Formats: sequence, structure tokens, C-alpha cells
Amino acid sequence: MDATLSQLLKSIELTPAGSLRSLGGGDIAAVYRLETRQGQVVIKHDNESRLRGEAEGLRALRSASGQLVVPEVLGLSAGWLVIESLDTVPGGPQSETALGEGLRGLHSVIGDAHGWHQDNACGRTPQPNAPLSDGRAFQRERRLLPLCEACHQRGLLDAALRGRIERLAQDLERWLPDAPPSLLHGDLWSGNVLFTTKGPAIIDPAVYRHYPEVDIAMLTLFGSPGEAFFDAYWNGDAPADWPRREALFQLYPLLNHLLLFGASYRSAVERSVARLESFT
Repeated sequence: MDATLSQLLKSIELTPAGSLRSLGGGDIAAVYRLETRQGQVVIKHDNESRLRGEAEGLRALRSASGQLVVPEVLGLSAGWLVIESLDTVPGGPQSETALGEGLRGLHSVIGDAHGWHQDNACGRTPQPNAPLSDGRAFQRERRLLPLCEACHQRGLLDAALRGRIERLAQDLERWLPDAPPSLLHGDLWSGNVLFTTKGPAIIDPAVYRHYPEVDIAMLTLFGSPGEAFFDAYWNGDAPADWPRREALFQLYPLLNHLLLFGASYRSAVERSVARLESFT
């Protein structure tokens, strides 16, 4: 076992009772489970700055969320993050109702500006979070345009598609009202939602404050929760332009996937752009 990890475990009074066991599903960081004499823990090994941002996000979500389970951060040091291990169970309509209610509660935590007090990362992608008072400006200047430029510089977006995205970004004030900045998970695809013995849980955040529909659009990007979730989350108050907001807020994660995983995501970006253009 790495000497730094051994020292970290010792400092948080955990005694290994076995060796690190690799867990599947980690596209970015190496993820392990470790049996200790005090119980199981999950251990991540990654870039120190990314892990620091994740740990801060977990702490922010844990302190703000009264209904959702968020794993406790047990230790962090020099590229290693140790967090609480969660016991998972199959989901169902009741679990999805609880998830919807929990996210609605999380999104009711409102900040002073869109963004976060420091930058973090979404996957391996640096995520600029310098606060802005207007949500449309934040979506354009901190999300769409930086990723559009990064993808173009790597040859993943041609000039024509880049121009279409830039025009959509410049058009936001015409149709999207500003909104109070809700606390977000920030990377809430279905793999970052677990159902546990204590209730629905959220893991691997990329936290900031922005439109609450950001999290919901990410949940519907690669699959979708059932009707029980939406009934609980919207609580009879779904925005009339939800399909348009969904198309908008799916564009950033699709651009991020294009940047991270390559040209296989270009067609998905183009479909998202075309869908968003269809509302104009």
C-alpha cells in the first residue's frame, strides 16, 4: 500500500484489514474499496486538486441536504481521498420519489451569485466558477464558450458548429429568465445516484450554484428517472419551457464528453444544438 495512503489511514484512525480492491466504473479516478477493522471505506486516487474540489463539494452537499445521503469525507491527503462506503439496494418508485423530494430540497438552498468561491473540475475538465450575478452570463461565459473553444482548439468542433453554439450562447437573454442560484450537485448523471438502505444518495459532485434544471437535465441525458421522480421534484410546478431548458443544459455536459472522450460524441453535440435551435 502507498506510504502516503498508509499514513492518511493512520491519521484518521483506520486500520486496514485487507488490501485495496478495485471498483469498476471510475472513468477519471482510480476507485477502491478497503476493508478496515472499523468497517469498509471507499478510497479514490487522483489529481490532488480535483480530489480537494470533490471533498469540498461532498461537504457542502452533506451540510445542505437534509433528505439525500451524501458520503462523509473521512480523510484527504496528497492524491488520496477516503470517504464513507454506502450500502446500496435496488431502487423503485418510492426511492425515486425520495430522490425527487431530496433534490427539490437541495435546490432550495440559494446563494448570492451563480458560480462557486473556487474553481473545481467536472471529470478531468477544469471547471471555471468565478461568480457572476446573472445566470445567463454565467452559462455563456463559464460553461458554453470555454468548452466550445477547448473543443475547437483540439479539432473536435469545426468552425460551423462552433459558430452555431456561440450564437445560441449569445441568445440566452432573449428567452431565458434569470433565476436565483441554487446549490447543485453539478454532475448528476445516473451513475452518480445510488439507492441505499438510508435513502437516495448522491456521489462524485462538481458543485456550484446555478439554475436547478442543470441537475435535472443531466439526469435525463443518459437515461431518465421515472414519473415518480418528476412528480415529486416538480411538485406541480414544472417550468413551461422545460424541454428548451433541458436542451440547453445538456449541451455543456455533452461538450465535456466530447472533450474528454473524443469525436464519438460530436454527433450528440450536433443533435443537441439542432434541438435547441428548433425552439427559435
